[in-house]
Amino acid sequence: MLLTANDRTALIAALGPTNTGKTHRAVERMLEHDSGMIGLPLRLLAREVYDRVSMRVGTSQVALVTGEEKVIPVRPAYWVCTTESMPIDREVDFVAIDEIQLAAHPQRGHVFTDRILRARGRRETWFMGSDTMRGVLDQMVPHARVEEHPRFSSLSNAGSLALGALPPRSAVVAFTASQVYEIAERLRARRGGAAVVLGALSPRTRNAQVAMYQSGEVQYMVATDAIGMGLNMDVDLVAFASVRKFDGREFRALETAELAQIAGRAGRHIRDGRFATLAPLPPLSDETVFALETHRFAPLQRVYWRDAEPDYSSVDALIASLAHSPPRPFFRRVEQAEDLAVLQRLAQMPHIRSHATSREMVELLWQVCRIPDYRQLLAESHASLLAEIFMQLAQRGGRVDPAWMRERIDRLDSVEGDIETLMARISFVRTWTYVAHRTEWVADAHAWQERTRQLEDRLSDALHDALVQRFVEPGRPRVRHGGRRLDGGSRATRGGDDGAMRASPFQALAALKLPTRMGDPRRAMRSSDGWVARAVDAPHAAFAVDPMGRILFEGTVVARMTEGVDMLRPDVALLGDLDVGPGDRVRLQRRLIGYARDLVQGLLAPLRGPAVQKISPAGRGLIYQVERGLGTVMVSAAREQIRLLGPDDWRALRRIGVRVGRHVVYVRRLLERDAVQQRMALVAAARGAPLILPAAERSNAFPVDGGVDEAAWTAVGFPVFGGMAIRADVLERVAGTLSALAGHGPFEMPDRVIAWLGCGEREAALVAQSLGFVREPGGWSARRRHPGRERQTLRSAPEPIDAGGERRPTRTRAGRSSRSPMR
Repeated sequence: MLLTANDRTALIAALGPTNTGKTHRAVERMLEHDSGMIGLPLRLLAREVYDRVSMRVGTSQVALVTGEEKVIPVRPAYWVCTTESMPIDREVDFVAIDEIQLAAHPQRGHVFTDRILRARGRRETWFMGSDTMRGVLDQMVPHARVEEHPRFSSLSNAGSLALGALPPRSAVVAFTASQVYEIAERLRARRGGAAVVLGALSPRTRNAQVAMYQSGEVQYMVATDAIGMGLNMDVDLVAFASVRKFDGREFRALETAELAQIAGRAGRHIRDGRFATLAPLPPLSDETVFALETHRFAPLQRVYWRDAEPDYSSVDALIASLAHSPPRPFFRRVEQAEDLAVLQRLAQMPHIRSHATSREMVELLWQVCRIPDYRQLLAESHASLLAEIFMQLAQRGGRVDPAWMRERIDRLDSVEGDIETLMARISFVRTWTYVAHRTEWVADAHAWQERTRQLEDRLSDALHDALVQRFVEPGRPRVRHGGRRLDGGSRATRGGDDGAMRASPFQALAALKLPTRMGDPRRAMRSSDGWVARAVDAPHAAFAVDPMGRILFEGTVVARMTEGVDMLRPDVALLGDLDVGPGDRVRLQRRLIGYARDLVQGLLAPLRGPAVQKISPAGRGLIYQVERGLGTVMVSAAREQIRLLGPDDWRALRRIGVRVGRHVVYVRRLLERDAVQQRMALVAAARGAPLILPAAERSNAFPVDGGVDEAAWTAVGFPVFGGMAIRADVLERVAGTLSALAGHGPFEMPDRVIAWLGCGEREAALVAQSLGFVREPGGWSARRRHPGRERQTLRSAPEPIDAGGERRPTRTRAGRSSRSPMR
């Protein structure tokens, strides 16, 4: 939401070092609101937070928006984005911007500055980051309340350590790919292998490498400063192989705050961490060690700024507006941004100039210039590619020629080659993924997105294999990303002389539990390449759940719902015999928990719509009880709320499908076949054992085992009366019919009531007795209450119900409805 003059949002600045839980607190706070948006510094971190939030509220409630990935359901409540991709013109209750100290970054800083200045939630806005931003932030947002967050654990210096002296669970940090490779090969020779994490890796490859480290298949990691933000790992010690880096313009020494950001990855939550240098690099200076251990750093004095509303009247006007002088002294003008540099290069090309003449075409040119340079090649190469894309759009009415795009993507479709070749192909594919997500640029955008995603996945798996082949000693127990073993099970491994990799002992144990008969569906699933990726990205409709709480994907049981926090938030347990690696198990479980949340959200959607907010507190209290009961609650448990309902509440309840009967409050839609199955699945998860519904879903009523908790049957929509579980609407029809007959004196049990219950006369008699009727010599009649109790309960008695099970208001002699609250 854009900041306005009347902005009254609460402004919170959560400042502190790493490992203080700032991002976690912000996510939790966001979920306390009805809607929210969070901007994160990395695509990988955005995906991690998206998975976490989806596990809580379901994928139907959460959008993921990055430069290369857009997952936007029909009506998302929460938006998880990279900072650059935040749709800040969308109004939400809560907004958060993470790692705000990146406002001082030469390339990206102006975006963070803009978000700090303009992005606001209707009710609350959070800024999270380093305490070094305190002074500048106070000038940018003077009314923000600062909350200091101390680190959960301590950091201590370990001096300078030789490679052989590094303890297990160490991460070595270098700043060039060649140095990363050299150290990883040395660790392979000495310690059996290492995971490798570089900024140029795709998120899928990085996830696979991190999963290999997290699962203990290797005890060491070698990385660039890509681990400085967004990767939560079990690292006990961070060792710096270098303290200098190339920042795009020059090699320079890392600032103390930058060292702290990386060193802070050591330790997790309350477990302490250590940092060191890698010999022969000398130890860090005493001043630097003191700063890292005490988290005291020089405050930032200035942040980068650029005009957020440039002038599109001409190419020259656009360039000039992007070079405007900042309005405040603590702002620094962006001087060498990649997008501006590309624009200046393209502005020198006559054929580009000849097409960029109108406001619309100048704006289109600027959008093209903002395509990131994932390949990190020479500036001329990137500018040349963007010039081609612009000309495609300019000459074809704003659309890229599908044949032209297909030809360039087809060139990348090969998994052969060394690490550098595969990384280059992935970077190029990411460019086309970015283009494919500009839906106005390409026809059939979804198909192109799927094509580039599948290609990036294949290349990422091949790159992960290549990294393992090079940096993990042959024979190390490990599991391949995606679930296929590198022991000849799916395809021959590369590397010839290294021999075949041995499968993980956990895989061997799992294999013993798998059925070996031909036609086993899980065997087919194991041999099917990429099924985990398909499941992770699959829509809600691709999954199903049976009444026993088992989750199916592509017709095969892959998990089951288990007891969670409560019946509305079940947990999910994957089948133990699924042959997938540890990283994929985590991703798959997160997706299935998201599916379970979506299942509940879809089931209870009638009780969670906007109309509910307009109902009185008593009405919302009743709806809350119905929701907790999966669509059913006994009237005896909700008398107080029912007594306080007003005429508007009754009308609103009827509109959303809530029926208040003599004995049960229920939602008619949730008594349909599919809804009952889903309710049974949720009850089975909460109980740890399924309920058995006899005679399929056609039964209106049936006898139940006395040992089964009656509350479980009520939650399914079949409350128990007289030893029979009776569908709620049928129960109310029976009760209404018997009450109407009793109003005319003693009566005989009608045949239609026995037919509705589908039972014999004896069982129907037990139901009638449980409903408050007694058999006397002259026939059935309503049970008489004690006079004092009758007077006591009159005020809270439910209203009469017609023979169809519908509540109908009584009328006073003055003609007024008796539904109004008694005073």
